[in-house]
Amino acid sequence: MTRSPRSAAPAAKVFMALVVLALLVVPWAPQVVYPVFVMKLLCMALFACAYSLLLGFGGMMSFGHAAFFGSAAYMTGLAAKHWGLPPELALLFGTASAALLGAVFGALAIHRQGIYLAMITLALAQMVYFIFLQLPFTGAEDGMQQIPRGTLLGFIDLRSDFAMYHLVLVLTLAGLWLIHRVVRSPFGHVVVAIREHEPRARSLGYPVERYKLMLFVLSAALSGLAGSMKALVFQLAALSDVHWHLSGDVVLMALLGGMHTVFGPAIGAALVVGLQYYLDAFGGWVTLVTGVIFMVCVLSFRSGIAGAVAALRTRPRTGP
Repeated sequence: MTRSPRSAAPAAKVFMALVVLALLVVPWAPQVVYPVFVMKLLCMALFACAYSLLLGFGGMMSFGHAAFFGSAAYMTGLAAKHWGLPPELALLFGTASAALLGAVFGALAIHRQGIYLAMITLALAQMVYFIFLQLPFTGAEDGMQQIPRGTLLGFIDLRSDFAMYHLVLVLTLAGLWLIHRVVRSPFGHVVVAIREHEPRARSLGYPVERYKLMLFVLSAALSGLAGSMKALVFQLAALSDVHWHLSGDVVLMALLGGMHTVFGPAIGAALVVGLQYYLDAFGGWVTLVTGVIFMVCVLSFRSGIAGAVAALRTRPRTGP
């Protein structure tokens, strides 16, 4: 007897509901889980899923996604600290800035494939890194500090971690829902068709470059939203947010969690962020431990953790 993906869907929905319920409980139990840590995890989960939208479903390897995450963080800080904009407008400005940067990156990179596309995005991201290093308002190596959280909609004081947590949770869930809808939409099916056989999709009359560019911009915008939220949570935008190391981390998250699944990269993000947080006292050993876990997962779960779990749920069962 075989278990179909349709029959496994209710179990997945129950699991997702339990995860959301657990996230709602976090602010009420700060002694168990530090809410600021969970906020960082949520930001990185959205970042990883946004990146997987480009790599896992679009088949485009980018080594420069930190440029969108970090530039949005700086632009949000600029809007909130120097221009005095409320947090909702600062978040919108940061996200829009990342989307615009994604349009520029995409227009230059989508005409290449494979390692060539990856190297173009890496080179462009390094240019963005040095720009933010030199701009006067960024604080250079010290970063942009003391970014005000402000008052949301004029009456919700985000200086409270309780209020800030719920804003991050709502925006993250909205971003993940959007990714889910995009993947399941006709647009998402065309993107997968382009990934699987681009010449055939082109012969069927689909404007391949337009689809690729739209996917690139959407991935950049969602990555920017994650970076904007992170800037408000920690009230800081730093060069580490736009460094190529972060681009490598998000690739690792997507591969660990399962880049061909919608929410798998969030699992990878939770694993990487959790290791960095709980093993921080060991210094450089965190990188070694993360590397070992990455090798084990790649050798044991070729489709990532979520992909392996999905395969177990749908594999044939023997018995009467």
